Amino acid sequence: MYPIFQKLVSNAIPTLDQQIDGAFENATGWFADAIFSEIPINETVGIPWVLVVLLLGAGYFTIYFKGINFRGFFTAIRIVQGKYDDLEKSSEVSNSATEDLIDTIKIEGHHGEVTHFQALTAALSATVGLGNIAGVAIALSIGGPGATFWMILVGFLGMASKFVECTLGVKYREIAADGTVYGGPMYYLTKGLREKGWQKLGKILAISFAIMCIGGSFGGGNMFQVNQAFKLFEYVTGAEHSFIYGKGWLFGLIMAIFVGMVIIGGIKKIAKVTDKIVPAMVVMYVLAVVLILGINYQAVPDAIMAIFNGAFSPDGVVGGFIGVLIQGFKRAAFSNEAGIGSASIAHSAVKTKFAASEGMVALLEPFIDTVVVCTMTALVLIVTDQLVIGAEINDAQGVVLTSNALASGISWFPYLLSFAVILFAFSSMISWSYYGYQAWSFLFGRGKRMEYTYKTLFCIFVIIGAAASLGSVTYFSDAMIFAMLVPNMIGLVILLPKVKEELENYQQAINRRNG
Repeated sequence: MYPIFQKLVSNAIPTLDQQIDGAFENATGWFADAIFSEIPINETVGIPWVLVVLLLGAGYFTIYFKGINFRGFFTAIRIVQGKYDDLEKSSEVSNSATEDLIDTIKIEGHHGEVTHFQALTAALSATVGLGNIAGVAIALSIGGPGATFWMILVGFLGMASKFVECTLGVKYREIAADGTVYGGPMYYLTKGLREKGWQKLGKILAISFAIMCIGGSFGGGNMFQVNQAFKLFEYVTGAEHSFIYGKGWLFGLIMAIFVGMVIIGGIKKIAKVTDKIVPAMVVMYVLAVVLILGINYQAVPDAIMAIFNGAFSPDGVVGGFIGVLIQGFKRAAFSNEAGIGSASIAHSAVKTKFAASEGMVALLEPFIDTVVVCTMTALVLIVTDQLVIGAEINDAQGVVLTSNALASGISWFPYLLSFAVILFAFSSMISWSYYGYQAWSFLFGRGKRMEYTYKTLFCIFVIIGAAASLGSVTYFSDAMIFAMLVPNMIGLVILLPKVKEELENYQQAINRRNG
């Protein structure tokens, strides 16, 4: 039975992949082309309009909240450490909360499902991933070391966007009688805009977001992740001579089993996994990079100078804004997804009565995954001299470059990287399954049948993603994720005064506590 099954699967997958690629290319290519259409900078260079919107939005939020991404940094750390947990035990409820939230708390006695730390790691697990490894190599290959400077800038600006959307996620969430939390842009677009008298607009934006979130969860949050993890594992274990060469379906099946075991339990089970995996995989990867930097310590000062010297050169600017933003933001795991709205879904499940408290925690995400992890990857690529400036490489080649950089210090480090990438992919998939299910339940209902239908489909796409050469499917799914910013950004701008009220209320509570 096994050889027959293997033959059937191996024969069916390429045919299925060709059919999927062809169907998407013919039926949906226009949509992806529209999302990634570029605003010309000169005759040869352009920047996708979606990235312009994200940057302008992040910049505006930074100014509106007077640099919350900087002045709120240490407060956010104290919240994660539990320094303000006593505020949650008081009978005080956010004065600016909606009547719906107040009634939910009074009647059902529930405030959320996970801790601040678990919510942070669940959201981080979707953003810290392959892009921190492959995306950085791509950006630096295009624009040189100076691209790193622009990565850091984008990371700092994105902190303000994360603060806004995650505060709204908690403020407008819904909590079922059993304590299950439903939140995210679907809810703050619907309920927040209804408060403003724009009920129809809110409903249209919420439905649009939910549809695109489901598509993105199957593509960029699932198939792309497992596909790139398999490619690196295959490469590290011998490429064409690997024991798993050509058996992507088997790799996908194993991953699907593990993913299924976790996502069946919902956000509580996901959070229990991510609050262990995310710190472990980040620490493991960072230690490996630090060791390589230690071995090449004499080259580190020159690498830092190259970053700053190249930041404002023509190559540096192109590499930063075009290389980092296009390649990084197109691969959702590389970017911090600030402004996309996805992270607010995970943060909505936090146990808190103060919406702004979780918004503060959320602003740590871009700092960790972009400012810290991406910068360290850039440094190790520069000091090991792995870059060919001006070369255009794909994601698989980007991962190999980083793998070779680690191998230059210790020969077995690529195996460690391969394991880290698998963990990155796994954690991204389980978090994106939660995002997709939340959008699915918003559209189709919260019954068990609907829940298991979505989760079964998600696991099937894990197998397909590992076995197929994704082609236009990945391109389209990336477009779906970036299209999420359109309804989300509209809602964020309209609802900024509500966020300001929540922030002032939380700051007042902290001031009263401190006397």
